Amino acid sequence: MVPTSKRPRSPVVAVTGAASGVGRAFLAKVASSADFRRVVAIDEQRGDVPGVTWRVIDVRDPLLANRISDIDVLVHLAGDFALDADPAERRAYNLRAAQTVLTASAAARVRRVVLVTSAMVYGATPDNPVPLPEDAPVAAEPDTGMVGDHLEIEALVRRSLRSHPGLEVTVVRPAAVVGPGVDSVVTRHFESPRLLSVKGCEPRWQFCHVDDLVSALELAALGTVSGVVAVGCDGWLEHEQVEELSGLRRFELPAGLTFGTAQRLHRLGVTPAPATDLHYVVYPWVVDCVSLREAGWKPAWTNEAAFTELLELREGRHTVVGRRLSGKEATLTAAGATVAVLGTAAIVRVARKKRRP
Repeated sequence: MVPTSKRPRSPVVAVTGAASGVGRAFLAKVASSADFRRVVAIDEQRGDVPGVTWRVIDVRDPLLANRISDIDVLVHLAGDFALDADPAERRAYNLRAAQTVLTASAAARVRRVVLVTSAMVYGATPDNPVPLPEDAPVAAEPDTGMVGDHLEIEALVRRSLRSHPGLEVTVVRPAAVVGPGVDSVVTRHFESPRLLSVKGCEPRWQFCHVDDLVSALELAALGTVSGVVAVGCDGWLEHEQVEELSGLRRFELPAGLTFGTAQRLHRLGVTPAPATDLHYVVYPWVVDCVSLREAGWKPAWTNEAAFTELLELREGRHTVVGRRLSGKEATLTAAGATVAVLGTAAIVRVARKKRRP
């Protein structure tokens, strides 16, 4: 009698940042999946998803290795992504968390680690091909914003692969993420009364709904896709479509004025993000999700549907040049938004006068 081959054992998966955000969404998905033998949730506080094993620990704690010795796959979703956080503190947290996860996973002989960065690492430029190939070079400009965090995390991954050749690491790079609780440079762009654009350049818009990010992460956790994996909706929206769907109109400025003004505002503490972040709302960075497509994956959300949800979620919020407004500030009109950008020189002069003894 010829022995039958046994089906590979279902993996045990652990999720960091499991109590909230994308981590919670992914945890809820895999908790109900028959593809995983057991699901372990890791966070600083116990969450509300039932049917999983909760392990309460700071993901930066070196003792993490002791808590994941029975894990096959770790999906790292713990991170500080607050735009208004102190940049140095946020980066220190994100890098320490990623470094600890990679080192602890290697020490505990975890088979596979999945991390999420962003398709922003490809960079946004006027001459980007649309779409960008998944294996396009990492060309983003390092900065103090979230893009810089993602670049540093990916650099950690490359070093880890050299130091721990037995550890498989998959990096998932989503397009602009949309969904409940998501607050980013892109989502804030659509909270403005007008859409800033650069003369002579047409942005293209691609989104990634949290639901589709979660389903892509599940395939990465199972090893169906590996290496560098881009994820987003099929295709893209032209800027005219975005204007029509949102009812917002653009105001155009020369590139030099736009980025120079934004950088001065950031240095003065008026806006939370560096000027380089504006590249991602005025230049294209559409990605081709070839690995997922070849694995049979299809996004459940279209760009139109994801963008419509983004518009619904922005209700009641007002932003100008990336800065959230409240109270009387929220009464700014579209003309006021233009003045806020063009009036930077006056703001700079006042700030300089205050600094003088």
